[in-house]
Amino acid sequence: MKNWFRKPTVAANDEAAVVAAGGAERALRRLEWTVIRRLDGLLQGDYRTLMRGTGLDLADLREYQHHDDVRHIDWNVTARLQTPHVRVFTEDREMAAWFVLDLSRSVDFGSGTKAKREISAGFVGVIARLLTRHGNRVGALVYGNDIEAVIPPRSGRRHVLHLLHAMERRAETKAAPDQKGMTRLADLLKSAAALMPRRSTVFVVSDFLSEPGWERPLAQLTQRHEVVAVRLFDPLERELPDLGLVPLRDAETGEQVWVDTHDAGFRKRFARIAAERETVLRDTFAKVGVDALELSTNDDLVASIVRFADMRKRRIRAGSLNFKTAAA
Repeated sequence: MKNWFRKPTVAANDEAAVVAAGGAERALRRLEWTVIRRLDGLLQGDYRTLMRGTGLDLADLREYQHHDDVRHIDWNVTARLQTPHVRVFTEDREMAAWFVLDLSRSVDFGSGTKAKREISAGFVGVIARLLTRHGNRVGALVYGNDIEAVIPPRSGRRHVLHLLHAMERRAETKAAPDQKGMTRLADLLKSAAALMPRRSTVFVVSDFLSEPGWERPLAQLTQRHEVVAVRLFDPLERELPDLGLVPLRDAETGEQVWVDTHDAGFRKRFARIAAERETVLRDTFAKVGVDALELSTNDDLVASIVRFADMRKRRIRAGSLNFKTAAA
């Protein structure tokens, strides 16, 4: 299903420009006061729940014990020895996280007061600041019409400003008239895999409106890294209201058509196709073993992050309980 909405383009980044990035500074300060302070209380400092499994090097193998994380089971060794074994890791003093950012034209859409790119910037600012203030490093790969910027992992508040400013500049750059065509998310994911030599937490922040073929590169990325799919969406992409005759523009290709939203049959077909796409997307995430955080332009960012953290905790506990039951 095409995404009939519009959005701009961007340029890459320049560390020196961060000093003059008043917009990024204001945005980060607002996030620190309105979001991060609330998260500190709700997560009770357990921000690492969102980044579980990163910055680790394999140190040894040993038999499984009841408190072990089932995701660390080495199934090849377990099958060979007929006894459950887990991989033992040594944790780096500093953890690296990467943001793989789809800032193509479709993320500029928003039917309410916020666009998807604003939700993306808010999420990146919050998670990056939570990590860097504890001494961890964050980096980013920025995609617009192509791979436009690579921001190496660093720590510190200034680096978060650098990252947000890169996103801000990308949003302010208008797309050239000949810059058409669907997002190639597969290219972004392949580039991410090639650029990250060490195991990291990878946040793929996108609306996943892309040319087909990105599922395999996503699965390959999960083989080495802990991957979280941060899926951006707007409620209007799932269901159209009765607005009469309106023009709809495909943000990725620039194609425009007029549709009669007063036609109940058209609205039902639109909702059905959107629901089918939702099912396929969620099934894909489950199949490749990626946790997904859905961020709507209408949602509260704090509530969404806390809900996601709780889900990951429950899944880890349930997985441990299921393995113990099966082994008993």
